[in-house]
Amino acid sequence: MWKKRIALAAAAMLTAAIASVLAAPSAQADPSVNAMPNFQLPFPCGQTWNGDNDNSSAHRAWEIDFNRGSSASADLKDTVVAAAAGTIETAAHQGSANGYGNLVKIRHDSTGYYTYYAHLNNLAVKAGEYVSQGQVIGTLGNTSKPGNAISPHLHYEVRVDGSYPGNIRKAVFNGATFGYPNANVTSRNCANTYDPADLCGSGYYQIDSARLGGKGTVDLAWNGSANCVVTRKFTSLGTATATSAYLEPQGATRATDSGNFTHYAGPVRATSPSCVRWGGAVEGTAYNSPSEHC
Repeated sequence: MWKKRIALAAAAMLTAAIASVLAAPSAQADPSVNAMPNFQLPFPCGQTWNGDNDNSSAHRAWEIDFNRGSSASADLKDTVVAAAAGTIETAAHQGSANGYGNLVKIRHDSTGYYTYYAHLNNLAVKAGEYVSQGQVIGTLGNTSKPGNAISPHLHYEVRVDGSYPGNIRKAVFNGATFGYPNANVTSRNCANTYDPADLCGSGYYQIDSARLGGKGTVDLAWNGSANCVVTRKFTSLGTATATSAYLEPQGATRATDSGNFTHYAGPVRATSPSCVRWGGAVEGTAYNSPSEHC
């Protein structure tokens, strides 16, 4: 009998040991076990967009293509913003390497998560910059590799470290997993409720953006002949605090909007046949550009 008990005990110990080994984390843990950032839709607050996962032969996992207008062309140059704060790792055209065209890739601090924003019409950020959630990073477009004609849309991905496509994760917006394969989603990316391109007026689209710490951003827009600058607050919203925006076309007098504002300063508009200087400030944190966008 005692031999039987010993045998049973040994078997139990072996089973527990095997279970322990199976349950033990791997040496290279999946970054997805880290806290996921509070991702929001990559569009300004209040906008509703349709996401489509299954209408592209290029999709390998949980990628999403976004449109919202009555036609894809109606979305061209619409504002695209950061789904969460992080550092810009890529802000460039991909050439013949892939079909992403103008791509922004954001590393979200030490969480192990990255977001991809592809086919952008233009880029409003540069590699190495740190962006706030809701900061403008570019505009929706249809750029791709040479010879690849696509309709305007935003291609969006969430990835972790690892091999493609197994490292693509389901998208989560405002704490809710996207309703795959297709769903309409309303943006709660509301660190600031205003779309700078809309503030500037019809025909304007974003071409540059500068972060003011965590206090806000200065946004530069263009309509083909004139520039526009808006400084948007991300803190003290609804409370009038010192905020400013300015625009100085080469050879012209600087135009400034400065005062105590509840949400934004500007828009400041000026015809800009050549280079411009632009900038602004929120509560003492300022950005002043060099002469650029010539």
